[in-house]
Amino acid sequence: MGTPSGPIAIASIATQEDADAFREISEEWVTQYFSLEDTERALLADPVGRIVERGGDVLIARDPDGGAALGCVALIAYPGGVVELAKMGVRRAAQGRGIGRQLLTAAIQRARDLGGSRLFLGTSSRLASALYLYEQAGFVRTERSQLPVATDYYPRADILMELM
Repeated sequence: MGTPSGPIAIASIATQEDADAFREISEEWVTQYFSLEDTERALLADPVGRIVERGGDVLIARDPDGGAALGCVALIAYPGGVVELAKMGVRRAAQGRGIGRQLLTAAIQRARDLGGSRLFLGTSSRLASALYLYEQAGFVRTERSQLPVATDYYPRADILMELM
């Protein structure tokens, strides 16, 4: 894919092509480390109905030269200004260019734009680079009992974090 000549373009999901890119990118990284759960398949099959229409958003990072989708992140809205950051991933071929950092920065701002006052996530100790990125952005580890919502997490999410 090459190095982008300009800043990565990050925008909200707008087309079926965007929805397909969200599913493909998410499936790529999840299956690299884990196996897909049925709840994930349902979410990835209908991001508009399961995320956007419920007050959240999905952001897609695109190469400024060709418009190819390089990464994605979901923001799942809960009542009371709570937002979960989920399914953040960058295509393997595009990793190492700071796209994940740009996506995370955009996601934090978008969560605020959506009225979010608390942002949390679940991740895995197997995802060291993601964990480092989250910590650099100000996320701190928390316990399940301290999460702002009661949620059933994937068993692989052995680290829970909240933005402070």
